[in-house]
Amino acid sequence: MRIVLLGDVMLGRLVNRHLATAAPEHPWGNTLSLLRSADALVAVLAAAHVTAVSLANNHSLDYGPDALRDCIAALVRHGIRPAGAGASLEAARRPAEFRALETRVACVAFTDNEPEWEAGSPGVHYVPVDPRDRRFARLLTVIKEARRTNDLVIVSAHWGPNWGYAPPDEHVTAAHLFADAGADVVLGHSPHVVRGVEIYRGRPILYSCGNYIDDYAVDAIERNDESFVFCLDYAAGALQRLLLAPTMIEDFQARLAQGPDAERIVTRMQTLCAGLGTEARPISEGLNVPCPAALNLAGRFLDAQRAGGNGAAYLPAGVRGIGPAPDPTSAPQPIAGSRGPRVRWCCRNTAG
Repeated sequence: MRIVLLGDVMLGRLVNRHLATAAPEHPWGNTLSLLRSADALVAVLAAAHVTAVSLANNHSLDYGPDALRDCIAALVRHGIRPAGAGASLEAARRPAEFRALETRVACVAFTDNEPEWEAGSPGVHYVPVDPRDRRFARLLTVIKEARRTNDLVIVSAHWGPNWGYAPPDEHVTAAHLFADAGADVVLGHSPHVVRGVEIYRGRPILYSCGNYIDDYAVDAIERNDESFVFCLDYAAGALQRLLLAPTMIEDFQARLAQGPDAERIVTRMQTLCAGLGTEARPISEGLNVPCPAALNLAGRFLDAQRAGGNGAAYLPAGVRGIGPAPDPTSAPQPIAGSRGPRVRWCCRNTAG
């Protein structure tokens, strides 16, 4: 079984304008076959066989509550499960649930952006990344409840300021608490750049998956046009490895990186992972992150420390200095055009 996770997918503005004359498959570029290997532009999501999406982000209400309702209804009509937003707080907290073969999967989504958009009426699942906050405590309860009724739990976090390769200390603390509460995978996004992967108690933490599809101008230092397809490969009820296939955005399209571009992206990610205590081995497809803890989908797992793998790791100060960081309050600017709604991550599944 393969679960595929992606970074931010923004299908509005210039991407939407380009799709007026392009096929729905266009944004996925030559990564489409890799996405299909996993068990409103809704046609674009359907073209990649997307199973679930997070709507917990800082643009879901750009066009108001009625547009958010329409977005959720369109996704549901096409069999795509939304998480992280809804007509009420209860609905926004509710995980997106689906089956991958016989595996029951739940995706819990939240954001710490836009507190004024917290669901009461239509809105997002807003949670401050602060363990002392009651909403954070409630999120841990949602994760525990999802753990009791599902075999695999993914927590999607649209969190933190823009830019910077090092995960903030509060994200590391929070991600560990999510895993301790029952999350099998933590999927971070929002900073517009890719951050390293940590393997904590056998559970992968993707602190930021970067941008997968958008129309942003490219920052020459931060390289917000670079990302990966993150493939979680399971066999015999256990996570065997995490495969990272490097990608770039060109012409409003995700493309598998080639040659020197692929080498640069892979080398940078290998360094970021090493800073989190994670071994990432270069292979022909990109990077292979072994998961020696062999996480069991029924919720039983071997402690990575005891199995000789990586336990909790802390980021050395040296990793924080990879390139000068732009203003963390700024966001990448579109090349031109107006704002548009966006889906912040996608989840694919398949037999395999």
